[in-house]
Parts: sequence; structure tokens; C-alpha cells
Amino acid sequence: MTDNETPDIPTPTYTMGYSDEFQKMLERRNARISAAHLLPYLEPGLRVLDLGCGPGTISVGLAEAVKPSELHGIDMEESQVEMARAAAAAGGHSNAFFRTGEVTELPFADESFDVVHSHALLMHVPNIGTVLNEAKRVLRPGGLISGRDLIGSSCFAEPELGGLGDVWTTFLNLLEANGAHPQMGKELKRRFLEAGFSGIQASASFEYYSTVEDVAFFHAFAGGWFFSADTRETAAKHGLATPEQFEAWLRMMDEWKDTPGAFAAVAWGEAIGRKT
Repeated sequence: MTDNETPDIPTPTYTMGYSDEFQKMLERRNARISAAHLLPYLEPGLRVLDLGCGPGTISVGLAEAVKPSELHGIDMEESQVEMARAAAAAGGHSNAFFRTGEVTELPFADESFDVVHSHALLMHVPNIGTVLNEAKRVLRPGGLISGRDLIGSSCFAEPELGGLGDVWTTFLNLLEANGAHPQMGKELKRRFLEAGFSGIQASASFEYYSTVEDVAFFHAFAGGWFFSADTRETAAKHGLATPEQFEAWLRMMDEWKDTPGAFAAVAWGEAIGRKT
């Protein structure tokens, strides 16, 4: 059975949520870093659609690359769209427009965009084929599709300090339990080919935390999000970890932060394809 033959799959829980801690993580992302694989393909005059735009921190960089042409961002969460609009206004990006909506049923006409971009989106949707078919529908012939998603098995924190590696495993299991695809970054090339795109260019990169400030940020993010009461409750509900394990991991994270060699990295896979 293909993705397009499963319209009744329920919408999964969005694992990352909209906490203050995760918003701070999103604010660190920008087009220069998070869309580095796409920027060389952008030029003034191209019309761009950003799927799952979130707070717009990547979107506004894409808008800057194609101005005076338009960038349109869409996200299912109104609070994220409001933040994206505020970011565009603050940066003077008058060519950036944002709205709420579903990426499985895009409110745009056929062949109305030159580029469709997504970051950490496909890994969270149950019906990937439908999203890619919608992207292809709104793309003009010769238009580009671009995606960047997590490669969960290649993320790490060093040194592991006992069972700290189990934190990553539990995080990936939590994503899967909520209907996500934590290895989607490795699958992008295949997924784009299956959806009928051609000329696929695949790559990979790391989002890393090396400086004292970065390590402190990553520690604070983990403490505020992964070790939050909501995450612990969800993990317990799925039988993924006990309260005692979370307490032990939290102590390990505190020790990790104060270790001179502390280093963490999140792995991403990227792909660009063309509508023929």
C-alpha cells in the first residue's frame, strides 16, 4: 500500500510541541545554515512556498534571496504563523506572507510556485506521498522541491557518560510512537524519486553544539523540553522510560554540561529535486 492509498491515517501528535524551550531552538535556525543546500538555487524573481514554516526564522532568509518576488509560508499552528508575520515585519520583508493551513491540502493554485521548501516537516507527517503530490501540483514545470529532515541514528552527544546515549534512543522512540519518521533525512532522495521528481541532489549536514555557550544552550533545551513533565508523561504512556530513568539521565546531562569535552550534534539529510 502506498502513501496515497492511506487517506484515513490519523494525524500524529506533533512531538516537539510549542514550548518556550523549543521556540528558542527554532529561533537559532536561519536560511544561511538550515537551507544552505537550497540558497545557491535561489535568485530574485522566484516565487517560493515554505511548508511548515513555523516562526519564519528560515522563511525570511528565503524571502530575502528571492525579493522582490514573493515567499508564502504555511503552518497548521496559528501561533507560529503570528510569529512568522512578526519576524517578517521586524525585518522589513514585505514580500513574505504567512497563513494557517494544511500541507496535505494546499490553498494555492496549480503551477503557482517556482520552489517548494520544507524543513523538519516530512518527518512529522503520516501521509508523505500526499504532501509531495501537493508540492508537485503547485510547482511550475521545472520547479524545485527542497527538503531537510532529521537523521536520528546519526545524532550524538559526547562523552556519553554511562547511559546518556539512551536519551537519544528514547527521543527517537518517542517520535516513532507519535507517528513521526526520525530517519526521514536518509529517505528523502528515495521519497522524492517515488513522488516523480527527477535530478535529485542529496546531501547531509550537522547542527552542532561545541562552544561553552552552545553546550549550555543544548543542556537548557534538553532540561526544559525532553525532561519536562509533558515529555515524561508521554514517554511513560508509551512505556518508553520510567521516572527513575529520567532522573538518572538528568543527572548525567548536568555532568555532561560541565565536562570540558562536551559536544553534541544533530544530523540532517537534505535533498533537492525538480518537477519535470
